[in-house]
Amino acid sequence: MFRSHRTMVKAVAVLNSREGVSGTIYFTEEEDGSTKVTGSVSGLKPGLHGFHVHALGDTTNGCMSTGPHFNPQSKEHGAPEDENRHAGDLGNVTVGEDGRCSSVFSLSCMAITVIIILQFLLF
Repeated sequence: MFRSHRTMVKAVAVLNSREGVSGTIYFTEEEDGSTKVTGSVSGLKPGLHGFHVHALGDTTNGCMSTGPHFNPQSKEHGAPEDENRHAGDLGNVTVGEDGRCSSVFSLSCMAITVIIILQFLLF
């Protein structure tokens, strides 16, 4: 019996800011083509924070140099649960009183085909 061997694709984003935010986010392509996102971040203010993948990996000027949200299909801006939305707009994550956030979720709208850089937008 012939079995196809699929290469597992992974990407890692290491976060480390001058303001003390640090963490690691892992992107793993699943068998069904979706992307599993896992990771943790610390050093954030408690509350909701935007969670986005941006088009550029240039962080020399913070969020100003990372470009727009990753949007390979040129869709309109929408909420994470909307069918019509940027692939890189992942919604919000909740940060606890200790400044830490851990998350695991799956994205059906994004397959890993290039190394991607993650940027937390702090608000």
